[in-house]
Amino acid sequence: MDALVAEIRQKITGPIAVLLGGNTRERDVSLDSGKAVFNALKEVGLPCIAVDTQQDWQVILRDNAVKHSFIALHGVGGEDGTIQGALEYLGITYTGSKLLASALGMDKLRCKHLWRGIELPTADYALLDDSSDFAAILASLGGKVIVKPALEGSSIGMSIATTAEALDKAYQFAGGEKAVVMAERWIDGEEYTVAILNGKTLPAIELRTDHSFYDYNAKYIANDTQYICPAPLAQAQADELSVLALAAFNSVGCKGWGRVDFMRDQQGRFNLLEVNTVPGMTSHSLVPMAAKAAGLNFNRLVLTILAESLSIG
Repeated sequence: MDALVAEIRQKITGPIAVLLGGNTRERDVSLDSGKAVFNALKEVGLPCIAVDTQQDWQVILRDNAVKHSFIALHGVGGEDGTIQGALEYLGITYTGSKLLASALGMDKLRCKHLWRGIELPTADYALLDDSSDFAAILASLGGKVIVKPALEGSSIGMSIATTAEALDKAYQFAGGEKAVVMAERWIDGEEYTVAILNGKTLPAIELRTDHSFYDYNAKYIANDTQYICPAPLAQAQADELSVLALAAFNSVGCKGWGRVDFMRDQQGRFNLLEVNTVPGMTSHSLVPMAAKAAGLNFNRLVLTILAESLSIG
């Protein structure tokens, strides 16, 4: 038996619950991620159950005497500290960041506040509401913006605006007054992502798409999105990106595993976009791709993430 699998077996009591699905707009992605993780655990012979949190998941965990879990939930309710807090109350171990870091990492606006405060680079932005002067905001941000709901993932609710009318529509599309919505200065340049695993960065990935930006379709549906891993960067630039990713990840208080996204502007400067505390684990996902480039297959990646939550290694 594999040594890491054997060590995990010695640590666990009962089956590992793979938490997936849920009720958010990222449900379909979460189901795919959770299925992949569940299959990996089964393949290496570890006891596990798949638990859709759309059901009465706490009863299912209790009835199966679950003491350990792998979180494969994305977005509100799964990545924002909610499930983390519930699992802590229930005395169940879980993968990834703890409650506070999960909540902060999910909030793009407050991450920007934090990063600005410690002088990490991130694009100029403005908070939108029903009383916003959309023309003035657009002008102050250079005439082109990307509009984002601050508390969603997977590029849900995002769109580009170049006129005041379009900005108003983008604000409504992102959730309007029912959501926290921000407009961010458009950066015309390359997009990169850096996965982090147990305090170390994995090879950076450059994302290339013919879409206007790396939207939900480009992430999970399109087959023409290009992922270059390792990213074609000079060593000094790759090192800079790695240092920034770790600084951003650690500043939020994240642990275990995650992913930090960037844009590089025309002056060659990297700008932080967001930190992801429960990244996708689907066939299109980026952390498995980076792990493979570092010599870790999918099963080993899943085991490494799980082992950290059990204080192994």
